[in-house]
Amino acid sequence: MKPAGETFLNPGEVFFGQGHVLVGTLLGSCVAVTLWHRQRHLGGMCHFLLPQRPHISWQNPDGRYADEAFALLDRAIARCGTRTTEYEAKLFGGGNMFPDHHIATSHDVSENNIRAARRLLEERCVALKAEHVGGAGHRRLYFDAWTGEVWLSFHHANKHE
Repeated sequence: MKPAGETFLNPGEVFFGQGHVLVGTLLGSCVAVTLWHRQRHLGGMCHFLLPQRPHISWQNPDGRYADEAFALLDRAIARCGTRTTEYEAKLFGGGNMFPDHHIATSHDVSENNIRAARRLLEERCVALKAEHVGGAGHRRLYFDAWTGEVWLSFHHANKHE
């Protein structure tokens, strides 16, 4: 069945909803996590840039940071009367966007984003069902909030082009 609506997440944005909605995003070193509730057909996705910011303001969580993006998802999950442990997760992104350059900070950001997502899922006891992380290049991702399905295209960054 074709999704009734489509939405695109930019870096720092979070989606959570129910119904036939297709959520898309484009990832480089950023990471996206999808959460899906099999029985209720609820789903969410976050797209974050960094694991955390130095000075956390929990009054106004900022989805650009992993821990705060997860806090926003936690709030949405609670509003629906569900628990995080009832969801299954899929993890994507954390690509090295500069494979020809030995820039340690770029690789570190990607790896730190991946580690943060895994840690945050583990802390919430959310089952990680699939992942496509790391590598050199970017990913285009689509998540169906009704079925929990994800479509991914990975564009490898070739060296010396």
